[in-house]
Amino acid sequence: MKKLLLCILISTGSITSILAQDFEKEYKAIEPKVIEWRREIHQNPELSNREFKTAEKIAKHLTSLGIEVQTGVAHTGVVGILKGKKPGKVIALRADIDALPVFERNDLPFKSTVVTNYKGEEVPVMHACGHDTHTAILMGVAEILSKHTDKIKGTVKFIFQPAEEGPPEGEEGGALLMVKEGVLKNPDVDAIFGLHINSQTLVGVIRYKSGGTMAAAQKFIINVKGKQSHGARPWSGVDPILISAKIIDGLQTIISREVELTNEAAVITVGKITSGVRFNIIPESAEMIGTIRTLDYDMKALINRRMEEMVPALAKAYGGEATIEIKDATDITYNDPDLVTQMLPSLNKVAGENNVQTQKAVTGAEDFSYFQKEVPGFFFFLGGMTPGNTASFPHHTPDFIIDDSGLLLGVKALTEMSIDYLNK
Repeated sequence: MKKLLLCILISTGSITSILAQDFEKEYKAIEPKVIEWRREIHQNPELSNREFKTAEKIAKHLTSLGIEVQTGVAHTGVVGILKGKKPGKVIALRADIDALPVFERNDLPFKSTVVTNYKGEEVPVMHACGHDTHTAILMGVAEILSKHTDKIKGTVKFIFQPAEEGPPEGEEGGALLMVKEGVLKNPDVDAIFGLHINSQTLVGVIRYKSGGTMAAAQKFIINVKGKQSHGARPWSGVDPILISAKIIDGLQTIISREVELTNEAAVITVGKITSGVRFNIIPESAEMIGTIRTLDYDMKALINRRMEEMVPALAKAYGGEATIEIKDATDITYNDPDLVTQMLPSLNKVAGENNVQTQKAVTGAEDFSYFQKEVPGFFFFLGGMTPGNTASFPHHTPDFIIDDSGLLLGVKALTEMSIDYLNK
């Protein structure tokens, strides 16, 4: 009778619940290790493309598990390849490993006191976005799965990615360089999963959005040329500051009057204006630098086109000239709807249905998007805020803090998603 029941379970796909029970003891055993790894990495943060010690720690851990290891990927990235005992598809799991030039302002016993050189200056360094937790979580997933290759039908790629926060000026890096170097090839990846800890989401909660979940980020540079004159005689010149003001105002009408905001959000922000040297001189030129955030490819194309049309036209209308250059920083973090539907049962299994919640799009950006542009992907958010806490601190700030008790759910989620996807 027991054999018959097992056959029925396997034939209906319920084998995944058996696997979950098999892992429970290992989940409990791995949690203190994951917390210890996280704290060690937190105390020793490294900036983008300079994650040498972090990469060494990861590679040493993966090697000790018998996983095939590749180092020096996209400068400091580490890739582990774990082959199951049975043939099948290839799943990739990604964690980012870099820190930020931020001073850590808290009393944690493992707080960072690291100082390093950034753009020619000595700066403090901190894991102010939770990449230390992502790294530790994926190290834990790798340890658990490495002990159960008999349950893996296919291959798991562990991608530890440097420079998610952006490579140093003049360098390549991050997910874009990893893709360029073939990280999703040999063996070819069928789907990729990633997570991001969130300091303002309760521990135990997972949040996600199907479709566009994080925005494409673009940088634009506008140069305005006028005609210099005395500030007391504006009629004898062409004021590039006035033209800049008209351009800024005009750009906002693209968002408020031309973009169908009921589909997705979009943002155009001018973050810096440089012009002039003295109070009574109308300068010859002005420069504006800003960002565009979009969650839909058609909207992105429309906004780019209208900006390129509007900027020179507005400058000409006021007697000047203007050029605009738009550069991509990251693409849209787009969760494949079919993949999301397929993997939701796995998240519900580990977190409980009430704790797996949909959310609105985020206008922040993630270079995980470059992986998703190549293969179907699912990127979700993991709660890291202590229940009952009324003073959570945003990412990229000196007071940013994560509750270690939230890490185990990340381990469970990525482990179960991997097994379920490969054994469906």
